[in-house]
Amino acid sequence: MGHKKKISLKATLQSQQTRLKNKEKAAHAAEAAELKTKHKGKGKAPALRPTIPFTPTDKILLIGEGNFSFAHALVIDPPSSLEHLPPSNVTATSYDSEEECYDKYPDARSKVDVLRDRGAEVLFGVDGTRFEKCNALKGRRFDRVVFNFPHAGKGITDQDRNILSNQMLILGFLRSVVGCLAKGTIPTPNLSQKPRPVDDDDDDNVNEDEDIVDVTSPSAAQGARGTVLITLRNVRPYTNWDVPKLAKTPPKPASLGIPPNPNYKLLRSFVFHRKIWKGYEHRMTKGERAHGLGTTGEGGEDRTWEFCLKDLY
Repeated sequence: MGHKKKISLKATLQSQQTRLKNKEKAAHAAEAAELKTKHKGKGKAPALRPTIPFTPTDKILLIGEGNFSFAHALVIDPPSSLEHLPPSNVTATSYDSEEECYDKYPDARSKVDVLRDRGAEVLFGVDGTRFEKCNALKGRRFDRVVFNFPHAGKGITDQDRNILSNQMLILGFLRSVVGCLAKGTIPTPNLSQKPRPVDDDDDDNVNEDEDIVDVTSPSAAQGARGTVLITLRNVRPYTNWDVPKLAKTPPKPASLGIPPNPNYKLLRSFVFHRKIWKGYEHRMTKGERAHGLGTTGEGGEDRTWEFCLKDLY
């Protein structure tokens, strides 16, 4: 029975990959047509402000921080809309032990020292697929749980197996993070452009082609449920992970011992602008000694997908 279920899961994920490849071909054709139309136009569209998905009152949990440069930017030199964010509202975590982290990322030590001096919480040895194993997080709820550039880091050369391992990572994260999310009503993004409803059965209704002119979080209203933010390069092989589909309609568990994944609602997606996070430097999972300067997927944009639980647990 267990073997059959594993085959079913693999087949489901591979089917998603085939569907995604077909969708990409259609998107490339549409993009080419759009570019042709723009060249015929009279001018360029006005620049849009980057989306800042936090408010100063949010309690924020950062997963897989690498060298802690994003946490450092968020706490020490954030965008102006977050200048009153209390450092104590930020909890930054690393999958590695403290010693392993500093060995992989020599510049992390100084950033962690500054974060702790300012009052931010820094935790090591936190598995983003097993939050229930972290005593420091038990019973705590967050408005934002952020996983920037997740990667299983297994070094698998076969592309299909590599995609599958990272999809399993995302599924494990989305399953385990449920207990860390604040409970409340479904948040509504504040869209400054033409609002478009999010249909749970159609990713295409979400504005993924342009930035949203919005410097506020979708849960600015009191009592909104917490959201999950996952950022990836919006190019292959990362698009083949099909994160929105995994969140919204996850496949059945690979074995009887694994509980089913919850269903998430896609609130929005937007371009992640690294430059607004001063000093932020993307690092690979294997560390700087493994040439981990974050160059994989060059040529595309960084994009963040924001989800909330469709139903409370």
